[in-house]
Amino acid sequence: MFLVGAGPGDPGLLTVRAAEVLGQADVVVYDRLSAASLLDLAPASAERISVGKAPGRADMTQADINALLVERGKAGQRVVRLKGGDPFVFARGGEEAAALLDANVPFEVVPGITSAIAVPAYAGIPVTLRHSSTSVTLVTGHEDAGVGEEGTVDWEAVARVGGTIVVLMGAARIAQIAERLIAGGRSSDTPVASITWGTRPEQRTVRATLGAIGQHVLEAPATIVIGDVAAQNLDWFERRPLFGKRVVVTRARDQASGLKSRLLDLGASVIALPTIVIDDPSDGGDALRRAAAAASSYEWIVLTSANGAERFLRCLHDARDLGGVRVAAIGPGTAEVLAKANVRADLVPAQFVAESLLDAFPAPGPNGGRVMLARAAVARDVLPDGLRALGWHVDVVEAYRTRTETPGESALEELAAADIITFTSSSTVDRFLEIAGPERMPPMVACIGPVTATTAREHGLTVHVEAQVHSIDGLVDAVVDAVAEGR
Repeated sequence: MFLVGAGPGDPGLLTVRAAEVLGQADVVVYDRLSAASLLDLAPASAERISVGKAPGRADMTQADINALLVERGKAGQRVVRLKGGDPFVFARGGEEAAALLDANVPFEVVPGITSAIAVPAYAGIPVTLRHSSTSVTLVTGHEDAGVGEEGTVDWEAVARVGGTIVVLMGAARIAQIAERLIAGGRSSDTPVASITWGTRPEQRTVRATLGAIGQHVLEAPATIVIGDVAAQNLDWFERRPLFGKRVVVTRARDQASGLKSRLLDLGASVIALPTIVIDDPSDGGDALRRAAAAASSYEWIVLTSANGAERFLRCLHDARDLGGVRVAAIGPGTAEVLAKANVRADLVPAQFVAESLLDAFPAPGPNGGRVMLARAAVARDVLPDGLRALGWHVDVVEAYRTRTETPGESALEELAAADIITFTSSSTVDRFLEIAGPERMPPMVACIGPVTATTAREHGLTVHVEAQVHSIDGLVDAVVDAVAEGR
C-alpha cells in the first residue's frame, strides 16, 4: 500500500518514487486534484477507482475510502492511493495511514510537492523574501462544519504571527477569513493573490487586497497567498507563448509524445485525440522483409516517413545489410530514426516533400539502377512516378498502413473548448473528419506542410497555419507565431 502525493497538478512535478510505484500498481485510488495523465503511468491492467471530492460533492466518504484501502490491502493487491499535493498536508492522509495501521496493513508514504509552495511559485510569488517575509503559515480554509460558525482556526492569532499566510481550500470562505485577519491586525491593504488550478495550463490568478478580496468570486481549487509577497509578480508560467490555448493533437497515440511535450512546455493545454492507428501492411510485412533481405541489390533506399524507416530497420540483420547502398530520407524526423540505428541518410531534401526530394535526386547511370521505396499503403504517386521519369526502376513496398482510431466520447466533447487543431499528415485530416465531422473543427487549423494543407483545403477547410519547415518543430513554431500575431 502506498500513500502517494501526486503534486499540485503539473505531471512534471511528480516525484521519481511516485512514478515508480504507479508503474507497478494493481489498483490506483485517486482523487479530484490528481492530473488525469498521471493515471497513464499505471499499467493498462490496473484498476482505477475515483474517490474524488469537490465542494458539496463526494464520490465516496472518507470512512468508505479508508475501508476500501484496508480491504484491497488485505487482499494483497499493490494499491497506490494517489492524492493531490502531499498526502500529509490537508489531504487526510494521516487518517488513511491510521486506518491502515489499525488494520495491520503495511504501507509506505511517498511525499508529494505541496500546492502551498509550488502554486505560488508558478504564479511568480516567492512565499518568503529575505528581510521582509521570513515565515510561512499554512492554514486550511475548509473547516469542520460541525464546530460552529467561528471554526477551529484562530484567524486573529494567525494574523498576529506576521509573514506570509497560505490558505488552502478557502475560496468559498475568503470574505470571512479576510474580515477576521483584518480584525486580528492585518492591514486591509495587504496584498492577496488567489491562484486557481495552479501549475496547470488552466491556471488563473486573481490579485487584490485583503480588504477587497471578498468581493471577488474565487474558483476552487485555489491556493490563496496573503502578505507582502503576494505583490510580487515574477511571472514566468503564464507568460509562455501558448499559455491558456487548448490544442488538439491528432497524431497516432504512440507517436504523439514529442508534439505533446513541446506544446505543454510552451504552456498549452493538450487535447489528445488520436485519429489514426499505425498498423502492419496488408501482407503482414512479407514484401518489406523480402525487400530488406535484398537491400544490397538496390542503389537507393528511399524512406518517406519515420514509420516506414522504423519498420524497414526492424527487417535488417544489422547495418551491414546496407553496405554500398545509399539512403534517402524525406525529412529530419525520418533521418533521425535512421541516425538512432547508426544509419546516416545520404540525402535529405531542403523541403520535406516528394517534389523537393525529386529535385535533389540524382539520375541513374547509363545502365539504369534500382530504387526501393518503402511507404504507407495509401500515398501520393508523385515520388515513384518522378523517379521512374528520371530513369530509375522503382520497387514500391508497403511498409505500413493507417486505420481510423476510435476515440472516447469524452475526448470528442473536449473539442468544443479547443482553440487550435494540429494535423501532421493527410490521413489525420481524413480520419478526423470521419470521426468528428467539420462542425467540430476548432477555430484555428494548423498543418505540418503543403501536402497536408492541400488535403485540408480539398475538404473545404480553411488552413490558418502552414508550417514552412515541415517537421514537428516547424509546426509548433508556426503555431506560436500565429498566436503571437493574433491570427
